Amino acid sequence: MIGELTAEEKMQLEQTIEMFEVITQSQPDDVQSLEILKEAYSKLEREQDALRTAKRIAEAYLKLGQLSSAILEYESILQRFPDDPDVRKALADIEMQATSITQRPAEADLVARTAPAVPAAVPEGQPKERVPMLDDGRGAMYKLFVDGKHISAGDFDLCWTTVDHETPEGKLIEPFLMVLQDKGILPLDKSLKVLCDKSRLAFIPLDKYDVDVETARKFPKNTCLRWSVLPFDRMSKTVLVATANPFNQQAARELSEATSERIIWYLASPPDLVKWLKRVFR
Repeated sequence: MIGELTAEEKMQLEQTIEMFEVITQSQPDDVQSLEILKEAYSKLEREQDALRTAKRIAEAYLKLGQLSSAILEYESILQRFPDDPDVRKALADIEMQATSITQRPAEADLVARTAPAVPAAVPEGQPKERVPMLDDGRGAMYKLFVDGKHISAGDFDLCWTTVDHETPEGKLIEPFLMVLQDKGILPLDKSLKVLCDKSRLAFIPLDKYDVDVETARKFPKNTCLRWSVLPFDRMSKTVLVATANPFNQQAARELSEATSERIIWYLASPPDLVKWLKRVFR
């Protein structure tokens, strides 16, 4: 497999490995990042690293109480390494405990996979005020920052930019967290920590990442700019997307409509997001 890769592809995979090794060190149970890491190892034929990562994925599933997913991961390992003693022991342990362990519900998805229905066209003569608001995550962000007593309701209204059907296309809307910092209301490091803790998304340092510009440009420019979301890389049939608002269901819906591939979301620093969006869609 590695002989079929170009030098540029190998370099990109090495960079992906370096970045996601850092992410999974700080967030060892981030299954999605571990999956990306495993696939990158496999493409570079680093079999032992891929095996070690697959075991970490199964262990993470066990910690989350997702026994069926853990079993599937272990069984996929046995298909390639049928005599692996660690895997056989782990499967035996699961079998012994299966009757006494109740599988917990999975953690909330990175961003809700379902989105509100597309607002219906406004019948002639009907006031535009009656058009349903786009579900841009405002309610969740308000609850997190205002109800969580990080900022006041007045500060929230001052900094939140409402995007609606009247918003001009192609306009870059700065992320809420960036506006909070620019107005001196809440430092970026504090707001990002609040968001990371609540959303449980892995953080991607875009300032150190070689963004795949061609991948980003395959998605609608208007969607990326108005919601400040950036498809920054892809692995096989998975697209990696950076955001500063993980509760934005409208952005999730629009990106999902633009691709048949799976989307995995990561948090990113708003200034880095804005910098890359300007560079990609200049």
